Amino acid sequence: MTRVQLTDEEWEFIGPYLPIGEYGPYPEHLRQQFEGVIWRFKTGGQWREMPQEFGAWSTVSNRFRQWRDAGVFEPLLEGLIAEAAKRGEVDLSLVSIDSTTARAHHDAAGMHMSEDVLTSLEKAAAEEEKARSKGGSLEEQSGRDAEADPEREERRRVRRRRKLRLKSALLGRSRGGQTSKVHLVADRKCRPLAFVLTAGQAADSPQFIPVLNKIRVRGPVGRPRTRPAAVAGDKAYLSRGNRSHLRKRHIKAVIPEKADQAANRKKKGSRGGRPVSHDADLYKERNTVERLINKLKAWRGIATRYDKTPESYLAGLHLRASMIWIKDLIRATR
Repeated sequence: MTRVQLTDEEWEFIGPYLPIGEYGPYPEHLRQQFEGVIWRFKTGGQWREMPQEFGAWSTVSNRFRQWRDAGVFEPLLEGLIAEAAKRGEVDLSLVSIDSTTARAHHDAAGMHMSEDVLTSLEKAAAEEEKARSKGGSLEEQSGRDAEADPEREERRRVRRRRKLRLKSALLGRSRGGQTSKVHLVADRKCRPLAFVLTAGQAADSPQFIPVLNKIRVRGPVGRPRTRPAAVAGDKAYLSRGNRSHLRKRHIKAVIPEKADQAANRKKKGSRGGRPVSHDADLYKERNTVERLINKLKAWRGIATRYDKTPESYLAGLHLRASMIWIKDLIRATR
């Protein structure tokens, strides 16, 4: 017998965000199917192995895709954050940013793409490759004709298509194999505020501004709050662009300086500029985002990516984040 995934208190937060069609399903079936989705991401099991308590696995899988395409999970997270803000339980005096890598299971490979989309992407990639190469195409540089060696051109086409599939699926190559990277922001109570999903080899610093721009805390009145008082991050996020962005928005940067950057600055003397300072006491609280990562990866379907499409995996991330907020809201009312 599979244990119940949701209590009545938790379902009261989730139910209003799920669309109900004109002719069904009935609300009790909705809850049953939603619990099946939770079971799948919590255990990392295959859809076909889902226990019968949640209904037919194909029905639950199709329902999850409908919810994903309708954009149910991200508004659910935003609504829960707004509910916490309404109760005065969201603290934006300091947010912490970091990233974590999720190893992709071999089931995540092979995302389906229509032939038309793949052909158009391949054509754009070929034009971009030709524009980057100086002195003509690779065939012109080597003095070969593409038609003279059709086997070589076919191998190149297969490799190009494989790279395009990985790029579209947000899967990248790293030491651990195919991986995806989750960039996230946490508040001072280890609760998630925003996510950005990239390929596994993507650097952290370029995603600093995009993930901060996704912070939206709706209050009872007025515009949503998007600007924290301070942002804590490790040395990977120290760049002139990131610090300039925070300075323009009047956000305090709590990011230490790299040792090599400090040495180069001192070597230049007065031309090196002023030293980069940060609040050491605030920086100690950056562990909140690392503890949040541990909470997220307590669900096996989040720690390892089994989903072929990035939209499905991101929906699972929003679902896991929503459950963290729900449990915190219930705990605060007791």
